[in-house]
Amino acid sequence: MQQKVAQAAGGGMTREDLIRRAEALVPVLAARSEEAERLRRCPDKTVDDYIENGLLKICQPKKFGGWELGYDVLCEVVQTLARGCGSQAWVHMVLADNPLKLAAWSLEAQHDVWGRSTDQKLCVAVAAVGKAREVDGGVVWNAVHAFSSGIDHADWVICGGNIIREGKPPEGCFVVMPTKDVTIIDDWNVMGLVGSGSKSFEVKDVFVPKHRLVSKKDYDGGTAPGTLFYTSPVSKLPRGGVSAVSYSAAAVGVAEGFLANYVNSTATRKSRGQDVLGQPGIQMGIGISSAEIEAASRMYLGSIRECMETIARGETYTQQKNLEGKRNACWAAQMAMQAVSRLFNAAGGRALYNSSVLQRQFRDCYAASAHHSLVWDTAAQGYGAFVLEEARKSADGHLK
Repeated sequence: MQQKVAQAAGGGMTREDLIRRAEALVPVLAARSEEAERLRRCPDKTVDDYIENGLLKICQPKKFGGWELGYDVLCEVVQTLARGCGSQAWVHMVLADNPLKLAAWSLEAQHDVWGRSTDQKLCVAVAAVGKAREVDGGVVWNAVHAFSSGIDHADWVICGGNIIREGKPPEGCFVVMPTKDVTIIDDWNVMGLVGSGSKSFEVKDVFVPKHRLVSKKDYDGGTAPGTLFYTSPVSKLPRGGVSAVSYSAAAVGVAEGFLANYVNSTATRKSRGQDVLGQPGIQMGIGISSAEIEAASRMYLGSIRECMETIARGETYTQQKNLEGKRNACWAAQMAMQAVSRLFNAAGGRALYNSSVLQRQFRDCYAASAHHSLVWDTAAQGYGAFVLEEARKSADGHLK
């Protein structure tokens, strides 16, 4: 399915437009899920569909042809697509999120990427493994980066690393470079999200001009050049906390797809000649898991909507709220995984076959929930430590 982007009044796309287009793609992605697994990357035609339907420009600046909508809209689209295929939705998620990351760079760097086409696609590898050596006009970059979802489709890549100076501590930074300057390593042989193509790539002695470099301190602190230029709420989204909801969206969407397929298959399933649908345990499992999945959706979406609304009002999105958003994102993924595990355990032996959509969705939900941004123990401890310290400070103040 491909349809030309029809812009709404005012030259943009609405949330409703994008959700409707994503819903239409759910059966298309489901039909391509086996192909994605076989290829170990997203099919090219799926990425073409994303472009044709305007689904990669959700958060992209209007200055460069985007819709500049909230991060909650991006999450809703990801969650919708993931009902059809977690891997292909994951690729959408990173390709749609990365224009927002690039918006923190200088306008010169943004013109490098979007000057010729606003449909340029970006992937990322943000782990700080890159080593930058300063030279006249920029840096020379070397690294082997991993876990770059969708790199087979990307025109540009954002890399994380450090500027190395003799006698000085490393200085964290990010750079953006064309993918023609990197060598993709075909090492994505995994058990879940197989079709995401989250491969490694090598960078050897690549020159990056200074305007395509951003300080990690400035990026994390919201003082990078593009962050100061743009005024839309989504451009002020804090990173490292509530932004983990995009990964939750994928996990929850996969769980929704699993639930629908489980109900449909169980309604006509027989076990040793007996109908399964009348078993109280099966009915209870559906009731409990469906409640968990809905709660997970409401929990993470509530956090990111509150964040977008707070920023839109010109108010400060506090550190505690950011940690709370991270906590909710991680817990949502835990609930989605728990719901899918319960149902898969009751799905019977036929669900184990490679031909079963349930085993793929089971694997995808676990893989999505295993992302480092969704580690529950870390998020829970971080939130708990913060609120306890704030309470201690308050108590000390009252005692003085």
